[in-house]
Amino acid sequence: MSSNPSEIPIQYIKGVGPAKAKLLINLGIHTVEDLLNFFPRRYEDRSVFTPISKLQAGQIYCVTGHVLAVGKRNFYSKNKTFEIAIGNNSGKLFCAWFNQPYLDKFFKVGQEIVCYGKVDVYKGRVQLVMPDFELITDEDRMLNMGRIVPVYPLTKGISQKYLRRIIDLCLKEHVFQVKDIIPSDIRQRQGLSALFESIHQIHFPQNYHEQGKASNRIAFEEFFLFQVSVILRRLSVVLKEGKSFEINERLKSNYLSALPFALTNAQSLALDAICQDLKQPKPMLRLLQGDVGCGKTAVAFFAAITCVQNGSQAAIMAPTEILAQQHFATFKRLFAKGHFSNIKSTLLISSLPAKEKASISTKLAQGEIDLIIGTHGLIENDVIFKDLALVIIDEQHKFGVEQRSALSSKGKNPHVLVMTATPIPRTLCLTLYGDLDVTTIDQMPSGRGKINTYHFPMDKSSGVYEKVRQWVKAGTQAYIVYPMIEESETLDLKTAKSSYEHFKANEFSGLRIALIHGQLKRNEVDRVMEQFKAHEIDILVSTTILEVGIDVPNANVMVIEHADRFGLSQLHQMRGRIGRGSKDAVCILLGDPTTQEGKARLETIVKTIDGFEIAEKDLEIRGPGHYFGKFQHGVNELKITDPIGQIKILESARKEAINLTSNDAQLKKPVNITLKKSIKRRFPEYLDLILAG
Repeated sequence: MSSNPSEIPIQYIKGVGPAKAKLLINLGIHTVEDLLNFFPRRYEDRSVFTPISKLQAGQIYCVTGHVLAVGKRNFYSKNKTFEIAIGNNSGKLFCAWFNQPYLDKFFKVGQEIVCYGKVDVYKGRVQLVMPDFELITDEDRMLNMGRIVPVYPLTKGISQKYLRRIIDLCLKEHVFQVKDIIPSDIRQRQGLSALFESIHQIHFPQNYHEQGKASNRIAFEEFFLFQVSVILRRLSVVLKEGKSFEINERLKSNYLSALPFALTNAQSLALDAICQDLKQPKPMLRLLQGDVGCGKTAVAFFAAITCVQNGSQAAIMAPTEILAQQHFATFKRLFAKGHFSNIKSTLLISSLPAKEKASISTKLAQGEIDLIIGTHGLIENDVIFKDLALVIIDEQHKFGVEQRSALSSKGKNPHVLVMTATPIPRTLCLTLYGDLDVTTIDQMPSGRGKINTYHFPMDKSSGVYEKVRQWVKAGTQAYIVYPMIEESETLDLKTAKSSYEHFKANEFSGLRIALIHGQLKRNEVDRVMEQFKAHEIDILVSTTILEVGIDVPNANVMVIEHADRFGLSQLHQMRGRIGRGSKDAVCILLGDPTTQEGKARLETIVKTIDGFEIAEKDLEIRGPGHYFGKFQHGVNELKITDPIGQIKILESARKEAINLTSNDAQLKKPVNITLKKSIKRRFPEYLDLILAG
């Protein structure tokens, strides 16, 4: 058998076998190398434990002791409680678990136990609520006690102690065979320690200082791999020959005169940057980001018109039919008359009859359509363009890398402009969008109403509903947003369905009220939204499906129920649905936050409407994990990186990646073969596209 850890199936490791190997696959572990790269999610310092007598309520601790008693509390109530008492020479502590009656099979009086969780006080008794726990035997002691202990993500049938044991075995027998994929000159320049040493310190750190050094070493490698992949992807596009467009002052003047508003300075700067790209004989790859309502679409329309006026076709892809319809209607309204009335535009969405779709496809292929606006249907195989030279993707984080490339592949190296109304923190832009030039519109148009945001506890909801009724009676429209659709046994939350029925019969009786949520068919959601836009509906009860929606200028009231359950960016996106016209708007957050994180989110959203400030705060509160995988595929492979604390490492890794790829744009040099194989394995959706070019 090969000695290369990447080629050794995990089932051949002592203590694994075929049955356990199937379980480990659920954790993404197929080979010994996968296991060595399966890093802890946190650590517990079991070298020194806090005495039970010194535990403080509200804090998280790692506690050890022996099981003193096993019992049940409130076992016939809705929330059945199983509990044990543990103790040592410093005191006694209770541990409580809800709705887990099977736990009584695990515990016996006298067992040694380690628990990790938050301390609470219940009827004067100190307890840990729903703690993680491990039972310790003498044979477990070496790996699981008296040291900093790793804690890993688990799957059914795999325990922490089992993972530590087989990882320890692989570290002893195989870690020295792991190939260091970073070229030696880069390792020397960056002062990187040996990879095998860093992997060992990640799993079983000697101390937190060594763990930090190892984390930085692994982070550099992860940043470097990802940056090489996205830079190669960029080079595979921009090094090709593209179509350069002629853009003169007359074209810009005609466009600006067709708009019923003046561009902001930020929009003008974005327009200039895009113009410079479109003039080049190589494809544009640019991200246009800006807050909800900042005017990205107006800038994108100019790019589309420029493409058409230069004799080519343009396509705009949106994530929902209703958004595509809104873009199409806006384009027709602005440019149906005047200098650009000759542009032949059409809408392609799934709800169109098959015969009409076929007709559109035929016209596209024959060049009888200049601009097409649509949804995912644009990337279907039967949609063929005669000369697609510009691709615009709205709300791009709703699409994957492959979908972006699928639309681009329908043209010969077309220019690509992607847009997002979800501001990305500056510290993450290099990571998330390393293959794109980034332009930011950080200024809102004048004449927009002000959005005032307030937070009230849930027991004030009746007064809020009465105020909403008054506002609606005066002519405005309102959204009421919920985090859930159906009732839940474990969460005491109002839900969209039950509240909708209640509102119709009580607080909002006599008003026109409707409900939308993610379980409805898309065309049904679109139908209701169109009715709401036409003011055939007064109040719209909804789940977070509103996060990406259409403009309803008369909707100037929003109530977000259980607002502390939402993320900051999500709250900001939903709030962006109001204040789209000239009138002031009101957003009311109803919620009773029980954590510092929840309180911080609501305080931030009340204090500011600046999406970029909110994104930075969101990153600070929740960490980078929730961004990875949401905006681009591949990024969720970054297992150990922290772009906030490791921004200098990211910048160094990107600098080295640029230097390496500038000398070998397809990684063909022998010294880079191992690097290419690793990227192929880690980020296939990037490298497949690169090598295809």
